[in-house]
Amino acid sequence: MIDRALAGIISFFVPGLGQILQGESYKGGVLLLIAIILWVLGFVMGPFYGPYFFGILTIYAIIIAINAYKIE
Repeated sequence: MIDRALAGIISFFVPGLGQILQGESYKGGVLLLIAIILWVLGFVMGPFYGPYFFGILTIYAIIIAINAYKIE
């Protein structure tokens, strides 16, 4: 278990890792897998639709970081 604020910061940069470090391994693994899929889709879609996926990934990272902070 690590500090809640540190888990939130880590989870913002690598979504799901904060949950894994807080002890919720399955949840963190699923969230990390979703982030990887969004990241890959951003690159595969190229310059036309890629920015939309990176925007979605940024919003997703913020939500996941807030979730990692709220874990007791």
